[in-house]
Amino acid sequence: MRLLRPALLLLIVCGASASPALADPRDVLRDCEALLARATDPKAGADKPSDADVARCRQVVRDWTLRESRMLVDEQGRPMR
Repeated sequence: MRLLRPALLLLIVCGASASPALADPRDVLRDCEALLARATDPKAGADKPSDADVARCRQVVRDWTLRESRMLVDEQGRPMR
């Protein structure tokens, strides 16, 4: 039982740190749009995102664009076409 407690604690800590990776997809899209806006802003300076982050966010936006073009309804369930 004594060995089980540290392992359980480690599992909880690792699980809690991984949970932000499971954010709402729309929040991820909004964050990526904001990051891309900062990337093109010449005043960003030290707050400029890395090239890897920009590439990842461009892919997220591209995926959402393709996904929305295939959707038949919007967030409220109304027909889009």
